[in-house]
Amino acid sequence: MHTVIVLAVGFALLGGTPGTATAALVFLPLWFVGAAINLYVGVKRAGYSIGDEAPIFVLVFAIPAAAGVLAWWKLR
Repeated sequence: MHTVIVLAVGFALLGGTPGTATAALVFLPLWFVGAAINLYVGVKRAGYSIGDEAPIFVLVFAIPAAAGVLAWWKLR
């Protein structure tokens, strides 16, 4: 459930950016940082190993990032 919430936050952040190609590109590093913070919390506070959290990090980052790249491509 936590992963779904984090993904929803990613899409909300992407949806909250102005409809420009530059905003879609700015979203990518911001979302990378957000996904990395989620990874850190999973390792430090929840007690998961990096090996357990790495696939979740990829999933959490890649899905909204793909939407951001698609938005950039459509808006450029």
